[in-house]
Amino acid sequence: MSKYISTIGLLILSNAFMTLAWYGHLKFFNKEGGHASTPLWMIILLSWGLAFFEYCFQVPANRIGSSEMGGPFSLVQLKIIQEVITLIVFMIFSVTVFKNTQFTINHLIGFILLIGAVYFIFKA
Repeated sequence: MSKYISTIGLLILSNAFMTLAWYGHLKFFNKEGGHASTPLWMIILLSWGLAFFEYCFQVPANRIGSSEMGGPFSLVQLKIIQEVITLIVFMIFSVTVFKNTQFTINHLIGFILLIGAVYFIFKA
């Protein structure tokens, strides 16, 4: 598997765990789910447990992808790839899990600007 695909695949997995750790408790430990009384410290520990798996994918992705380690991406390119993947994973998560997120013209404009950012970062 190429370093390009490995890096992007690992970043997608990393961001799936990150998004679940950061926002999953809002869906699964709320008043509707009957877990609203779960103590905050337990939610934090659960989120940290999920974040462990985020790092298990994030660190190898950065090492495989970094030009410092023989990979195809500069540090800035890795960061912009990660940010775009984060937003895509978050939007998919929020639409499928919360089902109350609606795409607006502002979202579309923001994504177009991100595509422009990717273009200019990779053009350098």
